[in-house]
Amino acid sequence: MVTAGNALVDALREDIDRLLAAEPEVRADAPDSVHQMRVATRRLRSVLRSYGRLLTKKPAAAMGAELKWLAGLLGAARDAEVRADRFAELLTEHAERAGLDAVTERLVDTERDRYRAAHDEVLAALDGARYRELRDELSGWRTDPPLRHSRAAASATDVFGEVLRRDLDRVQSLVRAEATVDPLHRVELLHDIRKSAKRLRYACEAAEQVIGDEAAERGSRAKKLQTVLGDHRDAVESHEAILHRAAEAAAAGEDAGLYEILAAAEDAAAGRELSRYPATAATLFG
Repeated sequence: MVTAGNALVDALREDIDRLLAAEPEVRADAPDSVHQMRVATRRLRSVLRSYGRLLTKKPAAAMGAELKWLAGLLGAARDAEVRADRFAELLTEHAERAGLDAVTERLVDTERDRYRAAHDEVLAALDGARYRELRDELSGWRTDPPLRHSRAAASATDVFGEVLRRDLDRVQSLVRAEATVDPLHRVELLHDIRKSAKRLRYACEAAEQVIGDEAAERGSRAKKLQTVLGDHRDAVESHEAILHRAAEAAAAGEDAGLYEILAAAEDAAAGRELSRYPATAATLFG
């Protein structure tokens, strides 16, 4: 019998290796490196939450807090990187428009400056004692995480199956609540659904070696829901940022017409993604 503890050690080792392998790429500012390290950090945090009952509470909570700190640093850089690329892509359709340089400076250049500043903060953290301690701790967890041996000795199939059912129920309860929430709170609830779908996805991926195709299929469906709602969230936040920059431009006496066109495009993009949400959610529970 494969025990839940052994299966969890295997899953954690894979995620830890992803995180540590991304570090030199981030230091070199390689393309997509911040994204990869952020994903690895988030994936590891998610697995710790889903399978936390197999771990000793205090060290698991401490590890989760340190990973949250690291994810926050990486997130500031990644969010600026995404916005810069998104704004640049939007502006490619308006290359001949008057005033493009000023709009590019406010939208794209500002975000690229923010990325560079945030990346510098990441590098400083990677050189600091706090990250070194985290890295050393993670290295130890590759083979010897703080398991609760009474629970870790149980069947991996039973324990992992229960985790997936619990995480699926969490997503389903949020989806049901979304149908009744008022419009003012809908965007945030959709964001919570996305986060829960992501947690389910990572729990499923951690369980693939234990449960097999059923976990893989469920994880794939959860990823689709996560992607749809993530794209919706990106469009909503981009729309809000453009409107904010439009107000700055207007206050400076600049023409805000192009900002309005870009904001309308992002509003339409958010609507398209939202229209895909009901069917994608229904598929997850099928």
